[in-house]
Amino acid sequence: MLHIMEVTAEDRAVLERLARSQVEPHRKVVQARALLLLADGVSIRGTARQVGTWPKTVMCWRDRFRAGGVQAVGVIAAGRGRKPQIPASTVEAIVSDTLTTLPDDDSTHWTTRSMARRFGVGKDTVARIWRARRLRPWLVETFKLSNDPDFEAKLVDVVGLYLDPPERAVVLCVDEKTQTQALDRTQPSLPLKPGRAGTMTHDYRRHGTTDLFAALDVATGEVLTDCRPRHTHQEFLAFLKLIDLHIPRHLDVHLVLDNLSTHKHEDVAKWLAHPKRTRFHLHFTPTSSSWLNLVEHWFRQLTTRRLRRGSFHSIDQLIDAIELWVEHWNDDPKPFIWHKTAEEIITRVRRGRAALTAVTNSATHH
Repeated sequence: MLHIMEVTAEDRAVLERLARSQVEPHRKVVQARALLLLADGVSIRGTARQVGTWPKTVMCWRDRFRAGGVQAVGVIAAGRGRKPQIPASTVEAIVSDTLTTLPDDDSTHWTTRSMARRFGVGKDTVARIWRARRLRPWLVETFKLSNDPDFEAKLVDVVGLYLDPPERAVVLCVDEKTQTQALDRTQPSLPLKPGRAGTMTHDYRRHGTTDLFAALDVATGEVLTDCRPRHTHQEFLAFLKLIDLHIPRHLDVHLVLDNLSTHKHEDVAKWLAHPKRTRFHLHFTPTSSSWLNLVEHWFRQLTTRRLRRGSFHSIDQLIDAIELWVEHWNDDPKPFIWHKTAEEIITRVRRGRAALTAVTNSATHH
C-alpha cells in the first residue's frame, strides 16, 4: 500500500517556493524537493535516488517535517553540522579590527589577504566573515551634509512642492548640465556579443562642450531643454523666457533651483520683478543638496543612456543627439515620484550630523 505524506496547501506553497529558490541554502532546497516527492506519493527509496541521498536521511527529513512543519526544513540540529574551523574569538577579532584599525603599511583599508596574514587564516575565511557581517572595506560612498543655516526651511518648502503641489500651477525642476563634452573615440567600438561586453577605447578626442539647460515638469515628467555655449546669467535669463513662452499663461510657475549665482543675478531678479512675471515663484534648494532637485535624476538618465557611451564628432552632433533623445523621452515621459517626507529627511540628517560630530570629537581627542 502506498503511504502518501500529508501536506497542507499552505505548506506545499512554501515547499514549492523553497524548492525553486536560488538563494536559500542548498540543504533547504534539497529537503523541500524531497518532501514534495513524498507528498506526491514517491517512495522513500525513490525519493532518495532522485535527490541523491540515503533512504534513512529522507526518513529523518520526513519525521522532522511532521514534528516541526516547514519551519524545520533545512534546520541543523544542535551539535550537528560542520564544526567551526576557527574560534569564535578570532572571528570577533577580525570583525573588530576591520572596523577599528588600519594596516601597518598605512593603507586606507584592509584587504582579505592583509587581514588573513594578520590572523594567520585563509583569505577565503576572511571573505566569508565579511560577507556574513556585511562588511565591505573596499567600498566607500560619498556624502555631504548641508551647512545651510536655512536647511530645514528650504527642505520643507521644496518637498512640500513635490508632495502637495499648488493648484493651477506647474512645478519645474531647473538646472544646467555644464561642460557637456563632445567626445569622439579614437577607434571604433566593438559590438556586444554573447559572452563579451561591448567595448570602447579609453582615450578620446574633445570637440568642445555645450551647456544644457533643462526644466523637468514634476507632474508629467516632460522636459524642456536648451543648449547654449555658456551658462552665464544671460543664458539663464534666455531659458526663463523660453519657459515663459511654453507654459500656458493661466498657470503659475514654481521653479526649483540651486543656489548658483547666475540664478540670483540682479538682471534675473529685475526680469522676474516685472508685473507680467508675477506668476513666477523661485524655490531654492539648500546648499550641497543637489539630490533634492529631481532634474538631477533626469540628467543621470541622459548621461547613462545616451552620453557616456556615445561618440560625437562635433558640438552640433552632440546637440542633435541630445535633442533627439529628449524628443523620444517626451513622447512617453516618466515622472520621478518623490516619497520621503521632510520630517523623515530631517530626522536622518540630524542623525548624520550627530554621528559626524561624534567622529570629529573623537579625532580631536586623539
